[in-house]
Order: sequence, then C-alpha cells, then structure tokens
Amino acid sequence: MTPKLRLPRGNRKQIPPPEPTEIEETGDGDGARMGLFDHLNELRVRAFRAVIALVIGTIAGIPLATPVLMELQRPYGREFTALGPTDSVVNYFRVALMIGAIISIPVTTYQILMFILPGLTRKERRYLLTALPAITGLFLIGAAFAWFLLVPPALGFLEGFQPTIFKPEWTADLYLSFVTALIFWMGVAFQTPLVFFVLAVLGIVTAGALLRQWRIAIVGAAIAAAAITPTIDPVNMGLVMGPLLALYGLSIILVAIGRRFARIDDGAAA
Repeated sequence: MTPKLRLPRGNRKQIPPPEPTEIEETGDGDGARMGLFDHLNELRVRAFRAVIALVIGTIAGIPLATPVLMELQRPYGREFTALGPTDSVVNYFRVALMIGAIISIPVTTYQILMFILPGLTRKERRYLLTALPAITGLFLIGAAFAWFLLVPPALGFLEGFQPTIFKPEWTADLYLSFVTALIFWMGVAFQTPLVFFVLAVLGIVTAGALLRQWRIAIVGAAIAAAAITPTIDPVNMGLVMGPLLALYGLSIILVAIGRRFARIDDGAAA
C-alpha cells in the first residue's frame, strides 16, 4: 500500500475565500450595493412614500383651497369662466393638489435625494435632514417670487396683447393651469442652490465643474424658461431666465462654501 504524502503545514496552499458578489447594506448605508431589482424596489418604495406624502398634503390643502383660489382670482378681477360641468370641481382640486405638493416638498425632496444618492452614512443623512427645512423655505420664497414679481407682468402682457383684435376671456382651467405651473416650478427652481450645497458637502459636485458648464447652464435656463412660461415673448422669458441664471451663480458660491465645509469636517474627523 503506497503511503500518502502530506505537505508540511507551512507549505500548504491556502485557497482564498470567494469574493462576495454583493455587499449587504449596513444600517448607516456604508458600502451599500444593490442589484437592478433592488434599485427598482427602492424606486417603488421611495415613490410610494412620496405619493403618500402628496395625498396627505392634498387632504390638508382642501380647506385652504378656497382662500387660495380667491387670492389667485384677484389679478384676474372677475369670476372664472367654467365651460364644462366639472371644470369648477377639477380646478378646485387642482389648487388643493398644488397646496399638497408644497406641503409635501420636504418628504418628496428627501425621497428623491435618497434614491439618487444611495449608501449615505448616518452623518451624511444628518446633513441632508438638516437642509430640508431650508430647502422648503427656498421653495416658498420661489413661489412668492413668481406670484408677486412674475405673474403680474405676465398677465398684463397677455391681457393687453393686441386688444383691438383679441378679447381676453380666460377659462378657469387655462388661467389656473398657467398660474399654478408658474408658481410651482419657480419654487422648485429656487431649491437648486441648497441642493447643490448638500451635494458639495457630500463630495459629489465642485464649483469648478459648475463653472466649466456655464454654456450648458445658459441653454438649460433658456429651455426651462420656455417650458415654465407659455408665452414666447422675450419679456416674460427674460423674467424667468434671469432668476434661473442668478440661482445658478448662487449655486456655484454655495458649492465652493460646501466643499470648504466638507474639508474642514473631514480634517476634524481625522
């Protein structure tokens, strides 16, 4: 019988354990990886939470819809024209939906950022949560800016355009869709500087990168202004495009501050 040969213990070949193909998500988000189906499930969960927040905000906005409608009617100066039997109900809940969207802005913004930026640590999530009240405040400032500074000249231009040819008799649906869209999207635009600041603190964007993309920013502001304002006249587009470019410049300043803040924080942690 042939004796079995045994290698010395020190010369045995060590077989490394197989590398894991997926890293489980830790409690604070460090090193999280997700596959395609995990991302789809994450999107479903985040979207569901945002929708629930919107529904709750809309329910809370129903009692406020009447006074808001009366305020929106003030520049128009007369009762709205409802052509269909359901126009009044639809537009009433359109305003309630806008109020609900404003109320749910903190939850919606948080869910969007958490989906775009998975794997945040507890400290990074704390930064994000701390910025949410300020993001909501900027949204309200943008909505007020649109209502007090953009809507009056826009309505004046539209109502006074070729008065000998056109008689302005706006329906409730067209008037409210124009006004609410302008208010809401300007509010969204005013959030961008602080969102960029949070991204800079997290080390995702830099001021130099934003400066190098100034041409794209101008084109993007022009496209956004054309989408927000239904008119093609340069006056109303300029009223929207100017603040958008100013917000982009403010974003660059806040990103530079955010990167310095992140370096100071990293040095203190080290």
